[in-house]
Amino acid sequence: MPRLVLASSSRYRRQLLDRLELPYAWESPDIDETPRPGESPRALVHRLSLAKAERLAEAWPDHLIIGSDQVAVFEDEVLGKPEDEAAARAQLARFSGRRVSFLTGLALIDTRRGSHRVCHERFDVLFRSLDEDEIARYVARERPLDSAGSFRMEGLGIALFERLEGDDPNALIGLPLIRLCELLREAGLDPLGER
Repeated sequence: MPRLVLASSSRYRRQLLDRLELPYAWESPDIDETPRPGESPRALVHRLSLAKAERLAEAWPDHLIIGSDQVAVFEDEVLGKPEDEAAARAQLARFSGRRVSFLTGLALIDTRRGSHRVCHERFDVLFRSLDEDEIARYVARERPLDSAGSFRMEGLGIALFERLEGDDPNALIGLPLIRLCELLREAGLDPLGER
């Protein structure tokens, strides 16, 4: 059975990967995630997810290495993580009653065969109309400063939404498990296979 490595320091991605009940190692890839001038959100997540997996490829021969990256996009602007609670409140106020798109890149490198696959998933969040007090209470309670878009769908952030649109809700958290299972099966590792 191929061995698996997650190129990520994100506890949320590890929690998602744990759901597949496959043994894996994880390591932070420590790459520069700065967007290039004129780089589209899709190109950015494609490049960064592959770069994260590539960073670990030499150290993990004979492994399948997963890289993933996510950006939030609002009005054609790539959103970063908020610097502080005031920035988080301002971000959420902009989203009130509006749509935010999340693009999650997914790369799988097979260091045994010297091959890789890269894809991306889009997931849209439609925010309900939010007032300042709701936003302030949410930010104070959840402190989503480590999350692009200033919310955590896997936590209390779900209370901010009117509707979610996409194929895989796990993509919104940062690791599209449906597509990952497909890539793993193609690489010879079936999450439902014998152990």
